Amino acid sequence: MMEMRLAREAFGDMLVKLGKTNNNIVVMDADLSKSTMTWKFAKEFQERFFDMGIAEQDMTATAAGLALAGKIPFIATYGVFLPGRCWDQVRISICYANLNVKIAVAHGGVSVGPDGATHQALEDISLLRCLPNMTVLVPADAVEMEKCMAAIVEYVGPVAIRFGREKVPVITSASTPFVIGKSTVLREGKDVTIIGIGSLMLYEAMLAADELAKKNISVRIINMYSVKPIDKEAIIKACEETKGIVTVEEHTVMGGFGSAVAEVVVQNKPVKMRLVGTQDRFGESGKPAELLQEFGLTSPFIQKAVLEVLK
Repeated sequence: MMEMRLAREAFGDMLVKLGKTNNNIVVMDADLSKSTMTWKFAKEFQERFFDMGIAEQDMTATAAGLALAGKIPFIATYGVFLPGRCWDQVRISICYANLNVKIAVAHGGVSVGPDGATHQALEDISLLRCLPNMTVLVPADAVEMEKCMAAIVEYVGPVAIRFGREKVPVITSASTPFVIGKSTVLREGKDVTIIGIGSLMLYEAMLAADELAKKNISVRIINMYSVKPIDKEAIIKACEETKGIVTVEEHTVMGGFGSAVAEVVVQNKPVKMRLVGTQDRFGESGKPAELLQEFGLTSPFIQKAVLEVLK
């Protein structure tokens, strides 16, 4: 049975680990430290933790000031609030000034579950990747989260990392490389390439690939953890070596990850594409597994998209 872990817990643990060796790291939260797991850092480094209350705009602007003072601020809350509620501060205070602020975009996607539409971030990648100077990363699982955190502390500039609420399958290993601007091939294939982000969607892609293999359809699966900068080389190679591309994301297809891949495809090597993600709608309350099915994000929908590409 595949191991299940919380990526947000790995995020909290890594804050503590990195905080022990780098005194410039400070952490700020908007009254959700138990959910984002920043409480772990607060427990170890009380003088470097700031609960800013339900004031995301203030938190973001304050983080910009701390970055100007030489600190490495990590700011965390749900994606509907950051970047949702404070996009202007992210754009002007952080990105326009190209400041070294790390943004933790928590509780992304419909798998947040019963919290419903108001708390399910489905537009955050669209909002973030359009901003100049912003780097957008989506570590697939808890193991990749650890590598991602180690990488962004060394990277100078604005970075957003997206992760969900629920435990997710661990689909990477300690030996899997993590390089900003690159990707990893989880499974080789020659007929169609599935390019995805997030463990839940990549796991569903693996299930889909297993079923398609029974029909003699060979599927390549790529974990595109670096949404911006995106691995253009891997995408173009997939266009050249397979018959088409299916993107999978727990996010809206409008301006989201699939759109980022499509931009590379259409400008370099046009092939048939299908985008699997949420459509032009808000989320809703329900159990995570039920919502993935309701929004068309499970293996059968991915299989259908692959077959459409092959028609």
